[in-house]
Amino acid sequence: MRSRKGVRALVALGGGALLVLGVTGCGGGSDASDAPVEHRSFAFSGKKLTIDAGNSSVTLVPADVKTVDVTRQVDGWVFMGTGPDAEWRLSGGTLTLRVKCDAVASDCEGQHRVKVPRGVAVSVESDNGKVLATGFDTALSLVTRNGSVTVRDSSGTLDLGSDNGRIVAEDVSARTVTAKADNGSVHLALTAVPDSVDTSSDNGKIVIDLPRSKASYAVTADSDNGKADVDVPTDRNSTHVVKARSDNGQVTVRSAN
Repeated sequence: MRSRKGVRALVALGGGALLVLGVTGCGGGSDASDAPVEHRSFAFSGKKLTIDAGNSSVTLVPADVKTVDVTRQVDGWVFMGTGPDAEWRLSGGTLTLRVKCDAVASDCEGQHRVKVPRGVAVSVESDNGKVLATGFDTALSLVTRNGSVTVRDSSGTLDLGSDNGRIVAEDVSARTVTAKADNGSVHLALTAVPDSVDTSSDNGKIVIDLPRSKASYAVTADSDNGKADVDVPTDRNSTHVVKARSDNGQVTVRSAN
């Protein structure tokens, strides 16, 4: 582990006394972007890759490769414990990318960049960390319990979710998009007329930009605490269905500029 700024901790002793300890060699806020870079390739022959991630950001790109190629950086500090312990393995079509610390106090994180063979669909479930995917024409299911989800320049079916973080889809031509955030905003910028868009947020605004065209949309836009603005051609019998609901936040469905 690289030398980093120390951490001072207070430990209670008998009689109410406090002992000040310094944790050296691994301290301060973790920053995986400065950590050493590691590479590994995993043999893969399936049509769908599932990724189980924890305490790490995951960046996905399709590539002209026959294996699943992973680059990782891991950083962290612990006080009275062990870590950071990093795991990366592929078994039965599931790629596990996890970083953990087991300590009284700790701060551990990882960054993983994954090159996926073209034509492979991807499903990500992350306990803690942002997920970014760019350039896919296959189906993506990206869900994180704590972190943002971002998709760019993609055309496959999208199923996106975050318990605590925003959801963004930019330059997307997917025909079917589902995006659900418990605590965060949703912003979709679509470049092709979709067949189905279903979005919701318990606490955050929703913005859906639809392409300018002759198409009309069957739009349902609601907010319990905020305005709901619809500025696209509407027809309740349209086969292009758009749903947007926020419990607390403005809802906007509009034509893209």
